[in-house]
Amino acid sequence: MESPFFDAEPQPKAASFKGRLQMHDFMFTPTGEPPSASNASTITANNVSTSPSNSPRRPLRRSPRKQTPLGPVPSPNRVTKQTAGGRTKSPALESASTSISLKVEEAEEDLQDISNEPSTKPEPTAKPKPKPKRKRKAAGGYAPPSTYAHLPHLTDILAPDLLVLFVGLNPGLRTAAIGHVYAHPSNLFWKLLFSSGITPRLCAPTEDRDLPALYGLGNTNIVARPSRNGAELSKAEMDEGVGALEEKVRGCRPEVVCIVGKSIWESIWRVRRGRGIKKEEFRYGWQDENENMGIVVKGEQDEGIEGDGVEAFEAWAGAKVFVATSTSGLAASLRPAEKERIWRELGVWCERRRAEREAKADA
Repeated sequence: MESPFFDAEPQPKAASFKGRLQMHDFMFTPTGEPPSASNASTITANNVSTSPSNSPRRPLRRSPRKQTPLGPVPSPNRVTKQTAGGRTKSPALESASTSISLKVEEAEEDLQDISNEPSTKPEPTAKPKPKPKRKRKAAGGYAPPSTYAHLPHLTDILAPDLLVLFVGLNPGLRTAAIGHVYAHPSNLFWKLLFSSGITPRLCAPTEDRDLPALYGLGNTNIVARPSRNGAELSKAEMDEGVGALEEKVRGCRPEVVCIVGKSIWESIWRVRRGRGIKKEEFRYGWQDENENMGIVVKGEQDEGIEGDGVEAFEAWAGAKVFVATSTSGLAASLRPAEKERIWRELGVWCERRRAEREAKADA
């Protein structure tokens, strides 16, 4: 039954190649004539076409471009112009280059006019100058004694048979004003006495005069006058104080003289040997026995005592010398741990000797 909505099914056309593809209908012939059956290629079993050996060979066609000589082909509609270099230049290219050169010249003239015009750009306002930083006041040099003549001198804390006599450089300004040794808050003297074991408790600067009776400790200085720091003292002043220090040691005869600061020991060394101490010769801690201070030879009399009947002093080997670090807050050449270690060596000796003295007194 035929449907009204669909067309009839198309019928296949009959084959027109008689059951075999006719290759000679698709071959190219130079004359444009269809090839004859004798010139047609044969189909081999492998479907490879070959030309018969007796067919004449025709010349191949060449493209017309191959037959023209090498070089540019002049156009009949273009008028060329010979240039100085031998090349041709068209009028259109010449006019384009001329217009470009004119535009370049105009741009250069505009730039020249702009450069000649006065600048209308407002000048930058001057920035306010930053405030100069306050320079840190450097430590001054030598200051004569008259600079701090208004400050009183400290009284030496001396007593016979001391355990340790501490020798400082000179009083500081605050120490001289208060009247007690090592009174500046930044000074580590009292803290090191306690942490090292030289004193069983932390003492205050106001207790300095009670130290001989409490713990057998005394104090003096190699230079009596006060100053802001050690740089305001001269080497001559320090060297002059060595002789007076030896007399003080002979008078109270302590067991140990503790030099509080390297510069003090350098002065003592310089006076004794007439030269400065070398780096390899200096060391903190206990010094050799030949460095003892206040040595008394048997039969030696005190200076200033004259007349008959004066008894000669007994021989005394002198006080041992222990060189400790400076306790000033300005001295930062050593770390706090290193200072603690050096002072602890003296503290161990003090604890042992104090226990021996107490045991002897109880017996």
